[in-house]
Amino acid sequence: MPDPSQDVRNKILGRKAEKLTCRYLKRRGYKILERNFTTPFGEADIIARAEDGTYCFVEVKARTGEPMVLPSEAVTLKKQERYRRIAAFFCTMRRTELPVRFDVASVLNGELEYLENAFY
Repeated sequence: MPDPSQDVRNKILGRKAEKLTCRYLKRRGYKILERNFTTPFGEADIIARAEDGTYCFVEVKARTGEPMVLPSEAVTLKKQERYRRIAAFFCTMRRTELPVRFDVASVLNGELEYLENAFY
């Protein structure tokens, strides 16, 4: 049986990691367009626009302790395909073809590693 208190801890950890990532992006000149952008294909944690006009779809993964795999390694092929569909949906909503990039924010014990072009 799932542990509801663990679910709550995971949500809190995820929200803190998203907030840390947004601060990181803003300091580097990105504009945060969406947080927790929900589509029929799933949710994008963060959509930001870089100074060069590229739209960045950011998956945020966070872990604490001594995990078996790094947070960034938890972005599976299935998750990558979901992000591609989310990006296509976003572009359709905007009625334009936008330059897009897929990034991963990997947060381990409160330390952020930001991976640009983490997948295509």
